[in-house]
Order: sequence, then structure tokens, then C-alpha cells
Amino acid sequence: MIELDVTQEQEIIHEAELFAAQEIRPYVRQIQEQQSIPRSLITAMAEKGYLAAPIPREYGGLGLGAKAYGMLTEVFGKALPAVRSLLTVHTSLVSETLVRFGSPEQKSAWLPKLVSGEWIGAFGLTEPEVGSDAKSVKTTWREEADSYVLNGKKKWITFGHVADVFIIIASQEGRSTAFWVERQFEGVQTEAIEGVMVGGETGLAEIDLHEVRVPKSHLIGRVHEGFEYIVSGALDQGRYSIAWAGLAIAQEALDAMVTYSRKRKQFDQKLSHFQLIRGMIGDAVTKVHAARALCLRAAELREAKDPQAIMETTIAKYFTSKVAVEVANDALQVHGANGISSDYAVSRLYKEAKILEIIEGSSQMQQEMISHYGLKAYYKRGGAV
Repeated sequence: MIELDVTQEQEIIHEAELFAAQEIRPYVRQIQEQQSIPRSLITAMAEKGYLAAPIPREYGGLGLGAKAYGMLTEVFGKALPAVRSLLTVHTSLVSETLVRFGSPEQKSAWLPKLVSGEWIGAFGLTEPEVGSDAKSVKTTWREEADSYVLNGKKKWITFGHVADVFIIIASQEGRSTAFWVERQFEGVQTEAIEGVMVGGETGLAEIDLHEVRVPKSHLIGRVHEGFEYIVSGALDQGRYSIAWAGLAIAQEALDAMVTYSRKRKQFDQKLSHFQLIRGMIGDAVTKVHAARALCLRAAELREAKDPQAIMETTIAKYFTSKVAVEVANDALQVHGANGISSDYAVSRLYKEAKILEIIEGSSQMQQEMISHYGLKAYYKRGGAV
């Protein structure tokens, strides 16, 4: 496997920044008004290799390491979170899962279509009555002579209304299995979810599966190992992406806060001259730097294939999602009434930040996982009580 050197990765990140500045930022309002990411933009991203940034070069990807992929995620997350969502779902949850758990035949047949953008992928885990309790999916499957038959409903599926393929998690007798389901299969129906606070551009949808026959060649991994391997692995990849997404929003909000405070005048002074405003900026800078350090730490451990990387990724996701909300909130406050106007990015960032505390495991679930780790890692036998 060919690995890129640091200089090559830096060039890719720099090119991505130019791409975002030219192809995304000028069209943010248009994309939001149309409530969809233009297919032309998706195609352009695919041609640059961004949809397959962490995918090994042997499969047509860029082969970026964890750190560079995180930085790429930040670039797109700062420009427009909906575009970053495409990387989180299509790339991290679907394509990386296929690389990790797919058979050689599956990877040869399906990865080229994902890499090229011919197919857009979505991950079907969440259901109307199942969110954080991912082990309790109610979508079922049964085996027949030449296929598996799926029945059930998924909800809150990002890019679900536009995806061409889905990784669907279904259960049998309390144990889950992962299936590769194509939109063209009979019995697959999607319905767009409307009226959401944010994220309308990402094709949020419900997926109805009625007697969907899935070829046996479309089983991902092994029967009954969907949660232990596929879901756990995909959520880890997703949390890593969301960790950098939180950093992206926090950094963008900090940039906006500082820029506005240095330009806006009140009482014949720039806002940046007021002590309370400077205090908010000082806190925001500290939080953003801490968030970046956690993301880089997670990247370092992931590249070293250190088992501790999973927990460090969870910690980074938990922290950056909270920091994104806090910094975006302060940025909006500094903007005053202008902060609630769509003419300023902070109103969008404020809403986008809140979503990160919910997706890929709520902050409360992350707290539970981190506390469980902490109770083991930091217990000193014989220590003072």
C-alpha cells in the first residue's frame, strides 16, 4: 500500500481549502435555499478524490492518514456543515466500513462507484423508536433459499432520500446483521423529513423496507455480528469525523467572533476593546485550541493503531461538540441582533453546532462511556478514601 508523505497531504489540504473557497462558500445561501447539495458539486468533489479521502489508493482513494483526513473534514465543515456531512456518512460510515468489513468481491464491485460519486451511500441504523439504544433495532430479517428478506423502518437517515445504496442494520432474535441494500431493490421506499431545524440540505429521510429481498452476496461481514463489528466500527469512524466537525464549527465561529469584534463599533470603540468581549474571545481561543489538541491526539493514536484510539476519539467527539455549541453561542452574542440574521454565518453555526451533541451518540451517552472508562482507568487501589 502506497502511503503519502506529509508534503503530499499538505498539498491536498491546501487544494481543498481553495476548492471550498471557490466552489462552496459563494453558494452556501443558494444550497440552503434549495435544501440540497447540487449533484454537480458532489461530482466535482469526487473528481478531486475528496469523497474517498481516507480510502486506500488501491481502491481509487487518496489514502490520507487519520490526521490529514481530519483536517480535510475541518476544511469542509467550516465551509458548509452539510458538505462535511457527506464525508461523515458517505465516506466514514459507508465507504470506510466497506473497506474494513467487505469481502474482496464486494470491495471490487462497489467501492469504485462510491469513490467516483456514481453512488451516494447512507447508513441505516436509527429507527423511529430506536436511537441511542442501537442494539434494539426492530427492523427484521429472515433467510430464504437465495436471499435475505428485510422488513422495517429507519428514520433520521442522513442522505437517505438521495442515497443510491444503504448499509442497513437488521435484527433476528436480538442479534443484528448488516446488509448492503440498493435503492433499486423492490420494496425500498424513502420519504424526506421536512421541518427540521437544520440539515435540510442533507436529504434526511425515513426508509421503509417491505419484503426487501437482498442477495446473499450483499451480506456485510457475518450473520449476527452487525452490532459488535459493523455498527461499533462505523460509529467509531463517524465519531472521529464528528470530532473534527465540532472543531470546524468552533473555529469558524471564533473567526467570525474575532472579525466582527474588530470591525464593529459601539460607544465609539471597537467591540474588541471591551473587556467582557475580550474575555469571551480568550475563553473561545482556549476552548478551540484544546479541542484541536484532542482531535490531533485521537488522530495520532488512530494512525498508530493504538487500542486507546477508540476512547480518545469518544472524548474528542464529546468535547468538541460541546465546545462548538459554547463558542457558537458566544459568537452569536458578540454579534448582537445581527447574530440572528441569515446575513451572518453565526446564526447557521449556532444551529449546526447543536446537532453535533445528538448525532453519533448523544453527549449524555458519551459521558456514560467516558465515565465507565474513567472509573476503571483512574481507580487507585489502596488510595485515600
